[in-house]
Amino acid sequence: MEFPAERDLRAERLAVIETVRALTDEEFESGTTLCEAWAPRDVLAHLMGVDSGLFEYVKAKGSVSAGNQAIVDKSRAMPRDRLMHRAEHWADRPAPTTRLLAAFFIGDTAVHHQDILRGVGRTRAIPGPAADAILREGVVLGGKKLLRYRVEPTDGGRALGRGQTVRGTREVLGLWLTGRHGLEEELAFA
Repeated sequence: MEFPAERDLRAERLAVIETVRALTDEEFESGTTLCEAWAPRDVLAHLMGVDSGLFEYVKAKGSVSAGNQAIVDKSRAMPRDRLMHRAEHWADRPAPTTRLLAAFFIGDTAVHHQDILRGVGRTRAIPGPAADAILREGVVLGGKKLLRYRVEPTDGGRALGRGQTVRGTREVLGLWLTGRHGLEEELAFA
């Protein structure tokens, strides 16, 4: 049985794997990302931790940041080929809880995919479901901004929020709402 958005989640996970596989060893190990202090390998480990690192979140006693960092720290000793082998399994076989919540996790996956791509100076054509998920993730994580700003996607979707109008693609608006920096040039403030 396939859950809603599971196919889109798998597709986005496979796209992340393709992106990370194409990185040089230097980019993989120490390339910049939009996630401060994390290289692409760290972002990948964090994404995989959603399926395999739930115990780290329990040990962190509710601190998502501490759980995330514990997962990333554990992965740093893992050679690239082993991490990539595990990532291929992760992409193809999401955990049951992840499958059930695929509509939520596609946003996290797509946002972090863009964190990697933008950090190393690459781009991609973002599929519609991923662009929608990035904007949804932004609304969930940056909802307070919607009290001061009205975001208007220029590539589909409906306007949200109130206050000063901000226009941009679903991707850029979503990343901006989540708190990513350096995107203001791609936004139109009215």
